[in-house]
Amino acid sequence: MLPDPHTGAPMPKSFGKLTEKEILALAISLEEEDSRTYADIAEALNATYPATAEIFRGMVAEESEHRRKLFEMFRQKFGDTVPLIRRGDVKGFVKRSPVWLIKNLSIDSVRRQAASMETETRNFYQRAAARSTDAHIRQLLGDLYEEERSHVTAAEDLEKQHAPEQVKKDEATAERRLFLLQVIQPALAGLMDGSVSTLAPLFAAAFAAARLAQYDSWFPFKIGLAASVGAGISMGFAEALSDDGSLTGRGRPLIRGVACGFMTTAGGIGHTLPFLIPNFRIAFWLAIVVVAIELATISWIRHRFMQSPWLVAAIQVVIGGIIVLLAGILIGS
Repeated sequence: MLPDPHTGAPMPKSFGKLTEKEILALAISLEEEDSRTYADIAEALNATYPATAEIFRGMVAEESEHRRKLFEMFRQKFGDTVPLIRRGDVKGFVKRSPVWLIKNLSIDSVRRQAASMETETRNFYQRAAARSTDAHIRQLLGDLYEEERSHVTAAEDLEKQHAPEQVKKDEATAERRLFLLQVIQPALAGLMDGSVSTLAPLFAAAFAAARLAQYDSWFPFKIGLAASVGAGISMGFAEALSDDGSLTGRGRPLIRGVACGFMTTAGGIGHTLPFLIPNFRIAFWLAIVVVAIELATISWIRHRFMQSPWLVAAIQVVIGGIIVLLAGILIGS
């Protein structure tokens, strides 16, 4: 390969300039890479989605058989030494991230990746067969093209065998549970804490400022802002340091901490912003409206994601919010 004039690194070779020997070597490399990728996916999914992992193990066996056929043909035509030609050495291939670098490996993402891999390999065999002048190589590449086309059907057969409808439902339930534990639960805890815990200091400061000879709207705003940011930092660290997720299955502590801290701050900022208005009465009633919206949102999230009855969720949240709000007003007055 010619060196890149800017970096000095070898430039990828175009597909049209590959020899039949290089095409076979590339095909062997592709099948080996696909086989390893499917094996990595199966290993990553085995603990949480064992049925889907079994599907990918079946695909590993398919790719290994393709590699065996290709290697036998290469040995017949060119000997035992296979040149090391990888997908990155040839123009036109899609760059893929290794499975172990993918942080959130969901069922849908791995199925999309598998479909992309099969399509790319199928197109490669179609183009390679069209360029080949050797009858035996052309026939093998054409056969592999047909097998890659049938992989969709084979995958469906494997899915029926290893992932019946009930297993799919169980896997979907497990994925939803992980999402609840890792994102919704810490975010909801933060939103509840930010929306409720900041009410007392904010409204106490607002009513205290209103009793002064000259009302200063910046005073309650700064108190509310400080309470919101402070609560967000505190809740974020508390959530992130509570456990590392290895035993509880609650996922990465950094993600939970950021979600909890951000939503805590957002919950407090919402009803703090109205106190930028110089008129105390307008600011107070607008803040009350914002608080009502926040409490209704929390009740809806609890009902939607935590399966709490709507009336029960609303009563619990509203009563708590009213008690803290009244405490702040009484202290400030």
